[in-house]
Amino acid sequence: MGASRPECTVPLVEVCVTDDLDLAALARSRQVFDRLVELRPAHVVVDLSACRHLDAAAVGLLLDVHRQLTRHGGVLTLRDPSPRAMRVLSAARVSRVLPMVTTPRALSVDGGLVPPAVHRQPAPPRLREHSR
Repeated sequence: MGASRPECTVPLVEVCVTDDLDLAALARSRQVFDRLVELRPAHVVVDLSACRHLDAAAVGLLLDVHRQLTRHGGVLTLRDPSPRAMRVLSAARVSRVLPMVTTPRALSVDGGLVPPAVHRQPAPPRLREHSR
């Protein structure tokens, strides 16, 4: 009887997509993600801030990587998708499956991403002492 293999061996892997993530790049991208999944990371962050174009094939790849990671207790997070990539991801309703985060450096005044709304509980009213 052999020792069982740990579920996660690498705590965090960050991948920065610096080119288009589309059907033309699918084979090469799949090889990279397959090697990454073999590491059984606990958390994978895919930075899409420099990705100019994303298509349905890329969405399928990201969802496939998500499924593979979750089988071993891992999580896939998409970070800073460009406005164009965000439109594709929104149309595919990817945010219902994958966490997406926006960092302050990804925000721009010229129509870039807007940070998600922060829901805060209102502060409780302050009690004032009344003098008699």
